[in-house]
Amino acid sequence: MASSFSFTALVLLISSLAAGFLLLFRRTRHRRMGLPPGSLGLPLIGETLQLIKAYKTENPEPFIDERVSRYGSVFTTHLFGEPTVFSADAETNRFVLQNEGKLFECSYPASISNLMGKYSLIRMEGSLHKRMHSLTMSFANASAMKDHLMVDIDRLVRFNLGSWSSRVLLMEESKKMTFDVAVKQLTSFDPGEWSERLRKEYHLVIEGFFSLSHPLFSTTYRKAIKARRKVAEALTAVITERREEMEEGAERKTDMLAALIAADDGFSDEEIVDFFVAILVDAYETTPTIMTLAVKFLTETPLALAQLKEEHEKIRAMKSDSESLEWSDYKSMTFTQCVVNETLRVANVIGGVFRRTTTDVEMNGYKIPKGWKVFLSFRGVHLDQNHFEDARTFNPWRWQSNSVTTTRPTKVFTPFGGGPRICPGYELARVAISVFLHHLVTSFSWVHEEQDKMVFFPTTRTKKRYPIIVKRRDGSLSST
Repeated sequence: MASSFSFTALVLLISSLAAGFLLLFRRTRHRRMGLPPGSLGLPLIGETLQLIKAYKTENPEPFIDERVSRYGSVFTTHLFGEPTVFSADAETNRFVLQNEGKLFECSYPASISNLMGKYSLIRMEGSLHKRMHSLTMSFANASAMKDHLMVDIDRLVRFNLGSWSSRVLLMEESKKMTFDVAVKQLTSFDPGEWSERLRKEYHLVIEGFFSLSHPLFSTTYRKAIKARRKVAEALTAVITERREEMEEGAERKTDMLAALIAADDGFSDEEIVDFFVAILVDAYETTPTIMTLAVKFLTETPLALAQLKEEHEKIRAMKSDSESLEWSDYKSMTFTQCVVNETLRVANVIGGVFRRTTTDVEMNGYKIPKGWKVFLSFRGVHLDQNHFEDARTFNPWRWQSNSVTTTRPTKVFTPFGGGPRICPGYELARVAISVFLHHLVTSFSWVHEEQDKMVFFPTTRTKKRYPIIVKRRDGSLSST
């Protein structure tokens, strides 16, 4: 018995010494390479589990805070199977974003890249990316808003809010709204059974983003792959039908699908499907989360809610009940934009982006080897007290022109990324959120069900739906 115990203890001792030696060797080697300070964590898995665990809690900040305190705002870690330089520094982030296509290229974990598809915007490179990015921008710019998008957004928001009953799961309802808007923009389809089935499959696809990227090891990823296949089949059927209609001389629609099919050198069905998949991911996940968190923060900040109501009641007083909002109405929503900015800053729905070095890069006195991942943390910058006074408090007034609580906001505020890969639908997202807030505060009053507290940072896997009890401003409960 004693001999067995001694042998076990010896094995454990040798294993511990070997692991310690390996970690010491890796740290010493990376210091010699001129990398930023940091820790690569455990062999193979690095610090991935700590990151995922942190972002499933109500307060994920310690993952960044502890490392910034120990190593500085740029540090080395190991995430999703690869050594990674993590940046919570505004200057470093801007340098990387500005050198997209020169020193860096877009690079995401395999679980995300595989589900998005090789022709999605996040995987496109060079002239193809530039062309598709420009095309997307043309369908979501101010001109398109004035022409027809404002009317579509207003109508679809009204349609969805019109079905609200006394108890509303706000996250779910927001997802329906934004998904319907995107489907309309892409295919001209109005809300119906087809779009609802597609939306339910999207939930499974997005669940697979932050999972092990192998179906044998992850049930979640296996379900996501299956759902992605169904999404592709549904979109391909729509593309095929539209091609046949156009060949038969049908009147051309003004949606994005028509533009892609009619392009001079054309796009294959696979290219269009992958392109649409990525756009609909944003519509299903990011914008509705911002909407929900805006309501959460406003509910917790009565003075901001009162000022927002006042702004929108003035706009509504100049219109009939059935009259749609116009572009000029949107441009007059000055405090609304403060609310949207502050929600984007505090919530950080897009916490950051991954890039990969295409050559050895010198940055901030450090040397980043070719092929290394770099993660740009927008969240780390947006919640930095050096850039925003009382940074972790929701304060929409900081965005007013006479405020002194913000320093250099245009340089450090990057909720939609930056450089050539800035989110092409950023203006569309702002408009959709603003129109939603307009109809919400002018049509309803509400209270939040306190027993279902929403996680401060809702990840793609959050189950919180932020239930609220709504009542129409005319005194009657909303119709079902």
